[in-house]
Amino acid sequence: RWQKVLYERQPFPDNYVDQRFLEELRKNVHARQYRYQAVVFQSGAVVQQLCSVCVFVLTWWYMDAGMLSPQGLFGAALVSSLLGYVLFDAVDGGAGRWASGRTRWADLKSTLVFTAFTYGFSPVLKTLTESISTDTIYAMSALMLLGHLIFFDYGANAAIVSSTLSLNMAIFASVCLASRLPRSLHAFVMVTFAMQIFALWPMLQKKLKARTPRCYVGVTVLFALAALVGLATVSSVGAVLFASLLLAISCLCPYCLIRLQLLKDNIHGPWDEAEIKEDLSRFLM
Repeated sequence: RWQKVLYERQPFPDNYVDQRFLEELRKNVHARQYRYQAVVFQSGAVVQQLCSVCVFVLTWWYMDAGMLSPQGLFGAALVSSLLGYVLFDAVDGGAGRWASGRTRWADLKSTLVFTAFTYGFSPVLKTLTESISTDTIYAMSALMLLGHLIFFDYGANAAIVSSTLSLNMAIFASVCLASRLPRSLHAFVMVTFAMQIFALWPMLQKKLKARTPRCYVGVTVLFALAALVGLATVSSVGAVLFASLLLAISCLCPYCLIRLQLLKDNIHGPWDEAEIKEDLSRFLM
C-alpha cells in the first residue's frame, strides 16, 4: 500500500498519488466572509478623505477668486478646531489623553509653535515657487493630492500605507497652491487649514469610528453633503460627477466585492507546504 512518505523505498513512481489524495481537498479555508453593511461602513473612510481633498481645493479656489477672506477662513477654522478638540476628549471621556500622558498645556504649546512658525515663514512660502510656472504648480499639486489619497491609512494592513508620506504629500500640495494666492496672509491661512483638515480631522474621524459608529456615519454624510454643495457652486457637472464617484465607492464597490466573494475558489490540500505547529523552543535551549 502506498504511503505518503519519502524515507521508505516504495514500488511506485515519485509522482504517484492514490485515490485518497483528493479526499483532503478543502476550498476557501481562510476566506473571509463580508457583510454588505460592514463594507459600506468601512468605505466611509475613503469617502471622507475624498471630501477632505474636495473641501481643501474648493477653499483654495474661493480664496484665489477673492470670494473668501483669510480672516474669515482663519476664524472658522479656529472655531471648528476648538469644537473638534473638545469633542475628541468627550468621545472617550479623556481616556485616550490619560493613556498617552499628553496634557492640554503641551497641546497648546505645540499649536502656538506651529502657528508662529508658519506665520513667520509665510512670506517665504508665498515666494517659494515664483520661478515655477503656474501650470506646473497645478500639475504637481494634483499629483501630490492623488498620492495623498493613495498612501493614506484607511485602516488596511498593507505595505503601501504610509501616514507620514500621505501627510507630507498633502502639505506639499498646500504649499504649492498657497504660493499662488495674492498675499502672505493667504498662504499662512491656507497652510494652517491644510494641517487641520489633513492631520487633525482624520484623527477625530478614527476616534468617532471606533467609539460612536452612528455619529461617525452621520458626520460622514453631512461632510459629503457639504462638499457636494460647495462643489455645486463652482461646477454643477463636477458636483454630479463627484456625487457619482462617492455613490460608486460607498454602494457599488461594496456590492461588487460581495458578489466577487462568491467566485473565490482557493484550494488547500496535501500539496501545500508543511507547517510546523509544534513548539520547538525546547530544542533551542
